[in-house]
Amino acid sequence: MCAHVLVAEDDEMQAELIRRSLLAEGHSATVVHDGRSALDVARRDRPDLVVLDLMLPVIDGFGVCRVLRRDDDIPVLMLTARSAEDDVLLGLELGADDYMTKPYSPRELMARIRTVLRRSGRAGEGRPEDPVVRATGIEVDPVRHEARCDGRPVECTPAEFKILLAMAAEPERVFSRRQLLEYTRGADRASTERAVDVHIMNLRRKIEPDPRRPVRLLTVFGVGYKLSGGRA
Repeated sequence: MCAHVLVAEDDEMQAELIRRSLLAEGHSATVVHDGRSALDVARRDRPDLVVLDLMLPVIDGFGVCRVLRRDDDIPVLMLTARSAEDDVLLGLELGADDYMTKPYSPRELMARIRTVLRRSGRAGEGRPEDPVVRATGIEVDPVRHEARCDGRPVECTPAEFKILLAMAAEPERVFSRRQLLEYTRGADRASTERAVDVHIMNLRRKIEPDPRRPVRLLTVFGVGYKLSGGRA
């Protein structure tokens, strides 16, 4: 089940956590932080599901859901910090397919997303069910936990795999050491920002023609690292 999910959440840390969880499940995601952007992206990209926070700026989640239901049948999973029964009922009356009350666990959220996608029958609609992330000769399969470079297998540690997956999903994005460190937390809780440099050095040995003169995994001095090239 491979889907494209629009995440509309004004809390940037929460949105990033959801995005990473979706990526690990084999989905793709677009993140926005206000209701107007959510509607614009929904109309442009026609995602398979919208994860919609109620407390959005510009247009709140109720307003976004109302317009989505008027214009389209995209499934909506609402997130709310307000557990009042009236709020939940209003969200459901507006057409939300499910809701979750904050705080929630990422595992439960992913389970709810799977259920909504399965029930709606929209997962992967109009696109191949291929979870593999491809960029600049790199292929990363989060379901099979396999990586390849120019067609050959790349053996990665769990931390290296998470870094490569994150960077391949957003080529040309510059990641700070702190951001990359967050991707490795589940794989190596004792890791430090200095350890990220070691992971990058090891990945260069595995994916670069000449690790001393990298052309794929580049250093952006004073900022961090990026994977050069576009999505395949």
